Amino acid sequence: MTDTDQIIDAVAHALAVRPTAVTELQGGQIGSVYRVDCADGSCLVAKTGDSSLSTEAFMLRTLARESELPVPDVRYADDDLLVLEYVPGSTDHDSAVARDAAAHLAALHDTSADAFGLERETLTGPVRQPNPWTDSWITFYRDHRLEYVASLALQGGTLPAALADRLDAVADDLESLLVEPDAPALIHGDVWTTNVLSRDGDVVAFLDPATYYAHPEIELAYVDWTETFGDAFFDRYRDYRAIESGFFDRRRYVYRLYPLLVHTHLFGERYVGQLEATLAQLGY
Repeated sequence: MTDTDQIIDAVAHALAVRPTAVTELQGGQIGSVYRVDCADGSCLVAKTGDSSLSTEAFMLRTLARESELPVPDVRYADDDLLVLEYVPGSTDHDSAVARDAAAHLAALHDTSADAFGLERETLTGPVRQPNPWTDSWITFYRDHRLEYVASLALQGGTLPAALADRLDAVADDLESLLVEPDAPALIHGDVWTTNVLSRDGDVVAFLDPATYYAHPEIELAYVDWTETFGDAFFDRYRDYRAIESGFFDRRRYVYRLYPLLVHTHLFGERYVGQLEATLAQLGY
């Protein structure tokens, strides 16, 4: 049986629909993504992979329930199969899309909670994100982001011990490097080019979240690191929410350490140089 046959059978069984065509889509960093055309004229997206797809469904449903962020509707989910509505759109984004994305994310960041974290663990790619409710953002970022993933990468042999020591020094100094936000903010957590779909200058869907309640600066730092959007994004974001002084000079590099550690853990030495350069930028 081919992969296409398996997708047809799985979607038909899950949703009692009759798929007529399956086309593999680009953008599946972890696992595979397919467009599924059905006999009734509707289109769906089916995802398969080794990570828990029910967790991705939980994150999408959380964003849909708690905010107005445009995300695809979840039609079916278990650990091995995720079926979403099909949202047509492009991953080529101009300044109009950047401004619209900023407005959406600023509104998302107005969604708050009493503490940092989430009701359950989530994922960034295939990597588990522990989210115990924590009163202090700096404590949360140190314990459940920086030190947690550094430990994974060190144990996996992808993080050199000398860099781990330098990261420990950053973790020890976080009280002087970061600031606590006014309130926890709901974030998407993985906003980069292929996770944003746009059409006619507007964002039509944000995909593949890694969501939890955080300091919104960690979201902005990720957009900056991935170079998904430029000045138009940040200028528009400031129309809705302030970006405190010191973010671009220093704090964005502190937050950049987390995705760099995740990528070092997953992909090895090609990210070690970026991690080392970021530590040097911070003076460690």
